[in-house]
Amino acid sequence: VQLQASGGGLVQAGGSLRLSCAASGRTLGIGGIGWYHQAPGKQRELVAAISSGDSRTIYANSVKGRFTISRDNAKNTVYLQMNALKPEDTAVYYCNFFPIPTVWGQGTQVTVSS
Repeated sequence: VQLQASGGGLVQAGGSLRLSCAASGRTLGIGGIGWYHQAPGKQRELVAAISSGDSRTIYANSVKGRFTISRDNAKNTVYLQMNALKPEDTAVYYCNFFPIPTVWGQGTQVTVSS
């Protein structure tokens, strides 16, 4: 099962974007889902994750208070609302299962200009 991220784009610092994560052939209601990002020359890292049952969330320190992960099981979609974006948030964003990712999709590019 491959999860597909969408919703990226170019935004000025301080702006907002909402990313969406969808899956074909499997409900996202089963299993935790994470948003990850990879900046040029850096390793892929976890940004935020949400559990399946009680929707507990965790965030990287760098995004706490600015990003919000949520899920809509009826729409089989997980979202990442990104506010107060900074140039250092520039990266390719991926969604995948958490804590054990499977096949990586193409991701969606987020570029924050200063």
